[in-house]
Amino acid sequence: MLSKKPIVTESLGGTTNLSGSQAPSAPVKIWAFFGGALLLFQVYVWTRWVTGPYFVRVPAGPTDPPTYMKVMLMVNCAFMVVGFPAAIWWFFVRPWRRERRITLDGMLFASCALFFFQDPLLNYTNTWCTYNMWIWNMGSWTSNIPSWISPESPGHQVGEPLPINMPGYGMVVVTLMVGCWAMRKIKSRWPNISNFRLIIATYVFCFFFDFVMEGLILAPIGLFVYPGAIQAVSFNAGTYYQWPVYEGLMWGAVMTALCCLRFFTDDRGRTVVERGLDHVRGGVFRQQLVRFLAIFAACSGAFFFLYNVPAQWFGLHADPWPEDIQKRSYFSQSVCDEHTPCPNPVLPMPTKRSGYINVDGKLVLPPGKEMPKDAPVQVGK
Repeated sequence: MLSKKPIVTESLGGTTNLSGSQAPSAPVKIWAFFGGALLLFQVYVWTRWVTGPYFVRVPAGPTDPPTYMKVMLMVNCAFMVVGFPAAIWWFFVRPWRRERRITLDGMLFASCALFFFQDPLLNYTNTWCTYNMWIWNMGSWTSNIPSWISPESPGHQVGEPLPINMPGYGMVVVTLMVGCWAMRKIKSRWPNISNFRLIIATYVFCFFFDFVMEGLILAPIGLFVYPGAIQAVSFNAGTYYQWPVYEGLMWGAVMTALCCLRFFTDDRGRTVVERGLDHVRGGVFRQQLVRFLAIFAACSGAFFFLYNVPAQWFGLHADPWPEDIQKRSYFSQSVCDEHTPCPNPVLPMPTKRSGYINVDGKLVLPPGKEMPKDAPVQVGK
């Protein structure tokens, strides 16, 4: 006789159970719909980028990074190149060979690797974060995103360091595992703590974790910089490795949301966005596809609404770029050079469709454009 016990689809280690009855398939299908639409959009944009003029390397310029910076960046790159395949084996191949299933961590790993697409969106309205262009890059797909605003051209934009960033975003799942470990420790220390207070404590933990990783490690070794950071609320203000506090608040919020997604599961190890999965028809493959798209939508939504949306406000209120960044072409030349000044609040903020003020203080209009003439104001009737 077949056992009537439910099949456990996820390991319950490190999760908190949320009791509840079976839900209809509508919730997971709604999440999966948005996840599928977003994934198709990303594939469309990436395809246009790879086949278009922006798929070229952004040069580092004449400044040579210091030796310590090169060494640390190469170590970081080597770690990602080796660690990414190892992570694929650990999160996908290993559980599939053992149990013929993809775990929740595997789904989160793939989702985080794919929401790497959103990485450059913080510069949507104004460029206030740049990468080190000494690292191999092939530009960015930003100009292939409909309605992109920040001015850029092929070979003159904030490029994405592909050997580090794409694997690095996949490795975010390790951060989630650390965050959930902290949540378990807090829960065991204070068993009666409410979920709200547990989430707040996790947020504080994620903020300081990000401060250590970004403010004390990744920014000082020169992987990226925040030249437009509001210096009044930044650590090491005025240096190339200045770190704005609101970066930790925004990314800490994203990490907290994803930690909660992983931590608060039902008695079968399923997240809140997987409600109704058992009611999805079409076999195991379709169920797993719907499940992945739902989780991908949740992860992408957290990144977009908790980070990239508020980042636009901070970008619009950016401070002048520090001299310590301007003089290093591998940080600055992707945006400003001997003809184009670096973003500064005293200058009009240009867009991809507008002209700009050059280093001589003159207005440079887009090629083929003339100064627009306004219609004269009518006098009288």
